[in-house]
Amino acid sequence: MALKFLAEGERLDRAVARFAGVSRTQAKAWIEAGYVRVAGAVVTKPAYRLKGETVVVERPPEPPLRVEPEERALEVLYEDEELIVVNKPPGMLTHPAPGEPGGSLVGALLAYFGHEGIEADRPELVRPGIVHRLDRDTSGAIVVAKTPFAQRKLSAAFKNRFVLKRYLAITQGVPRAMTLVAPIGRHPVHRHKMHVGGVNPRYAETDIAVIAEVSGHALVEARPHTGRTHQIRVHLKHLGAPILSDPLYGRPHPAMPRQALHAYELRLPHPQTGLFLTFVAPVPADMVAAWEAVGGRWPEGFRLGPARASA
Repeated sequence: MALKFLAEGERLDRAVARFAGVSRTQAKAWIEAGYVRVAGAVVTKPAYRLKGETVVVERPPEPPLRVEPEERALEVLYEDEELIVVNKPPGMLTHPAPGEPGGSLVGALLAYFGHEGIEADRPELVRPGIVHRLDRDTSGAIVVAKTPFAQRKLSAAFKNRFVLKRYLAITQGVPRAMTLVAPIGRHPVHRHKMHVGGVNPRYAETDIAVIAEVSGHALVEARPHTGRTHQIRVHLKHLGAPILSDPLYGRPHPAMPRQALHAYELRLPHPQTGLFLTFVAPVPADMVAAWEAVGGRWPEGFRLGPARASA
């Protein structure tokens, strides 16, 4: 589907990047390849200065995505014939994306199961078994279906909010303890970001609890009831307490190389039996160290050692 917008006084490549939610490099490539029309005529100069004309962007077809098996160590929290639960490390994509076919959990699972690489024209087809996702730099528990039956049942459980997700975050600032209902949409200017309100907002609900606070920082438990993109990160930003070292919604901090967000607990119905299982991903060392660096002491009651699952 073509993208259509009006813009004035802005370089064409900047406007295309902003409205299409892509990088300027990608926007420039589209323009130079003839995929952008201004006032009905193809314009191939990225520096063209818009004068209020209508711009139409015909997105070029995405090249086929291919993901290969990747031998990477996986911390498996639980596995049976229907599903596998993994403690995803920070820095790992959940699934491959255009321009980033490697370094994903899907690739690691292909190697783990001894499967061959897969290729498809649509990104969703190279995400076998993925029913939810964690951001690249968010660590913690993630479930992957091993059969089509399990994928259907787990997808329905997430859609119907039968899955409990419990996250731990360190924030800069102390949020109010509350249940926040604040719809989330695409940021109106920075298209790679999300925003409370924003463009085409969708219902989003998160329970926020403060476990401890020290020196203007807080250790927070967040339980999202919906699964919007960047939901916890955006909601905490909205409450004036962005996550420590969040590159999009906060600011860097020397104590933490990545956003201090960890999916600590996942509770869901088993696709075959319907019995609820609880999986705990131990708190990673970098989050404990970051909390101590800002003056806190990690509270008792959280698993820091070997993982375990319980029924």
